[in-house]
Amino acid sequence: MILSTQPALFWSFLRIGLLGFGGGPAMIPLIREEVVSRHAWVDDDRFADILAIGNTLPGPIATKIPGYIGYRIGGVIGCINAVLAVILPMIVAMILLLGLFSRYRDVDWIRGMGQGVVPVVMIMMGQLTWDFWRKSRLTLGPWITLAMMAASGTIIYWLGVHPGLVVGALLAAALLRPSASSKGETS
Repeated sequence: MILSTQPALFWSFLRIGLLGFGGGPAMIPLIREEVVSRHAWVDDDRFADILAIGNTLPGPIATKIPGYIGYRIGGVIGCINAVLAVILPMIVAMILLLGLFSRYRDVDWIRGMGQGVVPVVMIMMGQLTWDFWRKSRLTLGPWITLAMMAASGTIIYWLGVHPGLVVGALLAAALLRPSASSKGETS
């Protein structure tokens, strides 16, 4: 089973590595499409948990999520396979394209290519935001979701607290919060 999933794991994350313009955050919708929608390796709830925990850990999200998904699907070999598949295109592109870009960066069509990718990445991030809004609204309700968005935005953007710390604090609060079943036992 583990070896039979390795080719699908490799090709899925290679596609993400090849098409993930804009860095790690822009890859998240592509990763979700592959692992949730296309292959059903994890469901939306599990993916949201992986994303939340991945954001609290140091390092690029573009390797943390593939590493975890690869490990979950194919063990240690799957982890190595998925991470290599997602980073190989980046390494090759950086070596080849950045050399060319630095040489020809003043050419109009080269400058236009870089600017043309920005709206596409913006739409992908908007779609991811919309998906998380729907999930949060259904589980927490719209008012709590809006309040948490406002509080998190204030803490992150105006107070300058790192997003990983905010996510970590929310995870800790969720773990420390008594569950509904334990409330009934203490009464």
